[in-house]
Amino acid sequence: MKAQSIALLLSTALLAPLLADQGEVDIKDFSGETPAEKAARMDWFNEARFGMFIHWGLYAQPAGIWNGKPVGGIGEWIQSKAAIPVSDYSPLQKTFNPVKYDPDAWVLAAKNAGMKYIVITSKHHDGFCLWDSQHTDWDIGGTPYKKDLLKPLAEACRKHGLKICWYHSIMDWHHAEYGKKAKWRGNHDNPDPDMDAYTAYMKNQLQELLTNYGDIGIVWLDGEWEDAWTHERGIDLYNYCRSLQPGTIVNNRVDKGRRGMAGMSKGDKFRGDYGTPEQEIPHTGFGPGVYWESCMTMNNTWGFKKNDHKWKSTQKLIRNLVDIASKGGNFLLNVGPTAEGEIPSASLERLKDMGAWMKTNGPSIHGTQATPFKQLSWNGRCTMKTTKDGNTLLFLHIFEWPEGGKLHVKGIQNQPRSVSILGQRTRNFLPVSGKAGEWVIQLPAAAPDPVCTVVKCTIQGAPEIGGSGKAEAK
Repeated sequence: MKAQSIALLLSTALLAPLLADQGEVDIKDFSGETPAEKAARMDWFNEARFGMFIHWGLYAQPAGIWNGKPVGGIGEWIQSKAAIPVSDYSPLQKTFNPVKYDPDAWVLAAKNAGMKYIVITSKHHDGFCLWDSQHTDWDIGGTPYKKDLLKPLAEACRKHGLKICWYHSIMDWHHAEYGKKAKWRGNHDNPDPDMDAYTAYMKNQLQELLTNYGDIGIVWLDGEWEDAWTHERGIDLYNYCRSLQPGTIVNNRVDKGRRGMAGMSKGDKFRGDYGTPEQEIPHTGFGPGVYWESCMTMNNTWGFKKNDHKWKSTQKLIRNLVDIASKGGNFLLNVGPTAEGEIPSASLERLKDMGAWMKTNGPSIHGTQATPFKQLSWNGRCTMKTTKDGNTLLFLHIFEWPEGGKLHVKGIQNQPRSVSILGQRTRNFLPVSGKAGEWVIQLPAAAPDPVCTVVKCTIQGAPEIGGSGKAEAK
């Protein structure tokens, strides 16, 4: 018997006495899923390419300030960064009242930006739940607002055609049985925290999230890095989530194989359907059958922090999206709503601007594959699609307009059949000269969009790459 199978049996045996508390879920082993079966399950994820991350919770109230003093680090980590005891942090529950929360407005902001899914923090590391859980009082039910924050967002997503997904923290600073102790955490006076009991609690909550809200696109787990969480527990939790919803996607933070912020797993023995680079974009893609998603902030924080005004430009965000898509990945872009329930205006402005670009150029992002080029001969990126008749659409993203409007496309043997600029009339085809491996497209004198103009180039069949080009643009 393989070591992985033995580990799975040991993990299941370890947790079996607790399964009765979890609704007698029939745990299945999904390790035998074929690449074709996985590809079918991941199809919508590949089609989407662009999603919204939402970090929201009690930490939005202090917003980076505690006892009148700024606290360093990211907003949702304020309890840890300031070592705030649970007894001092807990009163935030009694003042959390997001009366300006408008889930339809949130979803429309995402949809109009060209996003196809939303991932929201059902529970972050502070353990506070945005729904009224039957397994804790540390949730929205104990606030002045009282109402479930997740259900209306899930309903708005379905109404407007987006996938709803749950972020859920494995690490829990509030729970008395979570396995790593600290003086300020909820287990500070528990001499021997019981990780089995905590795991059962977490699975009970995931059962609520995966049975009471319809189909969930992704279970986005996090906080797996402390020693209290193990590889065996990761295998078990992956199988548990998919036993509840076989079609859901579970990220690689369910297990212990993530290579830090680079996000990709160390090997095949670790569970998780895709890699999760954080605040960075891989230098290259990873080839067919490897799925990944870069999550990034618009400023420097995930959760709302009132004094963080270091916003990325719209140009930077659009080019990040293009860069990620050109490498075969997804872009999960974060917003951190205020305690009242509003997405900051600076975030909304950038989403609106990205939406204007996506309205014209969305076909060059949604449903695309990674560039076929090993190097590019222009400053920009490339994505591609295969058409129903077996031909290929190359989307040439141009960051810096070439001198004289002459775009040199080196390395591809196929002769371009038709070339046009997205957003312009389809009859305005651009002239092409040159020879195999050294095509020249004559562009207008000036860039229609200085942030990123997209040229659509149709070729017959699959791309035939040969020859050499300049080093890829930074």
